[in-house]
Amino acid sequence: MHDLLDDYAHRNALRDVSPRLKLAIGIASILVCTFAESPLAPIVVAVAMSATTIVLAKIPARFYIKLLAIPLSFVFLSAVAMIFIQGGDALFALNVLGVKLEVSCDGANLALLLLARTIGGMSSLFFIALTTPMIEVFSILKSLGLPGFLIELSMLIYRYIFVLLDEAAMIRSAQAMRLGNSGMRSSLNAFSMLASVLFLRAWEQGERLIVAMDSRCYDGRLDVMERDLPTPRKNLVIAACYILVAAAIAFLTQDFHLI
Repeated sequence: MHDLLDDYAHRNALRDVSPRLKLAIGIASILVCTFAESPLAPIVVAVAMSATTIVLAKIPARFYIKLLAIPLSFVFLSAVAMIFIQGGDALFALNVLGVKLEVSCDGANLALLLLARTIGGMSSLFFIALTTPMIEVFSILKSLGLPGFLIELSMLIYRYIFVLLDEAAMIRSAQAMRLGNSGMRSSLNAFSMLASVLFLRAWEQGERLIVAMDSRCYDGRLDVMERDLPTPRKNLVIAACYILVAAAIAFLTQDFHLI
């Protein structure tokens, strides 16, 4: 069995901290990164959120870095393309196979801003995902007045993401033990079989869910209970100071450029 996001969310060191406070900190950090005009504020947010997740929540650093590397690998390609596409004063030029590529100051600054925003935003999102179980997020959304059918549909979708991941992991392990990935052709055949079997398993799990819910007198409503966790004043002060500092840095460094 492999560790998933929800596994860490249920057993991290910040498990008993108010989920409303954690959700507010994460959303505020994402907003700061979104509206920041310079990379300094998102970098500050990324450092603060990563340190909180690793040091205070005690999430393994290796797992966190691997998790963060997934979105960064995609945004890095976009940042590289943006360096050469964006116009402005030329910083330096490259000659690649007879093609002249110019790197502009505006393009470099925009690429750095994109990278910083992505790192800061994803660090904030992973802070929420790794410290707050989704059932608590759903309960908060319900208390805020979100329509019940959206919450119930989201709960079922989220639940079956992990069910299908477990099914896919078991099928993949069975294929590996039978040398189903020994070559390119074998790997393609194994992947096609995995996809087809996973579709059938998903259908079967859905049928079982309907039978189980009907046998328990399901009336079209799933009750979600919220844990009543007190929020110490010290935690509120620390969270408010952090958000104010991050917002102040974003406001005061609007015209700042690293290049």
